[in-house]
Amino acid sequence: MSRILIIDDEPAICWSLKERLADQGHDVRIAASVERAEQVLNDFSPEVITLDVRLPGQDGLSAIPEFRERLPETPIVIMTAFGDLQTVVDAMSRGAFEYLVKPFELPEFLSVVSRALQSRALGAKPAVSIVTGDQMVGRGPAMQAVFKQIALVAPTEFPVLITGETGTGKELVAEAIHRHSQRRTGPFLRVSLASLSPSVIESELFGHVKGAFTGAVENRPGLFDLAENGTIFLDEIGETPLPIQVKLLRVLESRCFTRVGSGEERTTNARLVAATNRDLTSMIADDLFRDDLYHRLKVFAFELPPLRARREDLKPLVEYFLSRHGSSAIASLTDEFWQAIEQRPWNGNVRELRNAIDHAVVLSRGGPLMTEHLPPAIGPVSTMVNPGKQLGVAVADWVQQQLSESSEQSTTDLYRRFLNVAESALFSEILTRTQQNRSAAAKLLGLDRATLRTKLGANAS
Repeated sequence: MSRILIIDDEPAICWSLKERLADQGHDVRIAASVERAEQVLNDFSPEVITLDVRLPGQDGLSAIPEFRERLPETPIVIMTAFGDLQTVVDAMSRGAFEYLVKPFELPEFLSVVSRALQSRALGAKPAVSIVTGDQMVGRGPAMQAVFKQIALVAPTEFPVLITGETGTGKELVAEAIHRHSQRRTGPFLRVSLASLSPSVIESELFGHVKGAFTGAVENRPGLFDLAENGTIFLDEIGETPLPIQVKLLRVLESRCFTRVGSGEERTTNARLVAATNRDLTSMIADDLFRDDLYHRLKVFAFELPPLRARREDLKPLVEYFLSRHGSSAIASLTDEFWQAIEQRPWNGNVRELRNAIDHAVVLSRGGPLMTEHLPPAIGPVSTMVNPGKQLGVAVADWVQQQLSESSEQSTTDLYRRFLNVAESALFSEILTRTQQNRSAAAKLLGLDRATLRTKLGANAS
């Protein structure tokens, strides 16, 4: 039997939780306020405390440090109906064991209490770190889970991998992780690898020395130099060329790197947060992404839900985006406009919603928001981009076209023609990346130089 204290001012919730816990043999006490709980603690030493945030008198969040000082071994489970990111982070960073958003299911509550009791038995103690606020919006369970993950991982030094569709807010999450970390006073540097050519990525990340290549007229630091005591956000990590992936792996494992054109080893303490809308596991299977780098990046990983999986957040998101234009914009929201918002699939996710609201506010010119003020909807998008599947579709289309245009006799050389087309494209790209160095190209392809030379000659014919 374990001792549990429930601090909540809603009698129905207290009765329901107490009954279920008592059925499991626990000794349960109830307090409707922090002040009443302090009186209960005079003759009752709980092994777990469940604590509501909004209470008459002192609020639950401000009471966490007091309870932790008085009962340092006792896990505190926070319960609230108001689950924004700041509340989650405040609760977790002040030492709460877990965070439950009302209304929750009783099995979920009982599971959390059970884990809290196990944690107390093992002597685990949460880290405490007071941090500041954010503007991320989400009341539903999907985003509450994201908020909780941000609160847990931010105070650590682990690399983070964020996945999710385009427009789900991966950069906002990266910023929140930095803002709620011990590095928040340091730089937060971001780069979209998809926007850079392969020849530029290495210099951008690691820097270069004067004379390293044509146009390198002076020494230039890279992001791993500039982000000292800060965070680097690598967006579209799936676009990283394989040779650069090797260098990133080295930085993650040893904190060491060298600038382009230099043999001098440098060190960095920058934290790495990466994001992608690609299916990296499929890229690994297609030899487009390194398995070891993937597992090193995803020490802590989570996927952002698309907007269609969090429809309950549409209203707070719309109100938030309208609030940026002033209170009059919120007042201009009509039932017709809201119905149009609810009916759209929002394939472009939160980014599409934000842009649509801004577009509508501009066109409404201060008047009521109407359906015609919305821009055209974005068409369906794939949930995660898979280059291997895209290639397979393209190959299938090419084969079907060749078969439909060829006679029965001419299809006998289809295999040779396919190899010529595929190898020519592959060899051309590899030679470009190796600056026409055939030895380097052969090494990347897993061929000897003589075989590559023969194949280049055959493809040229």
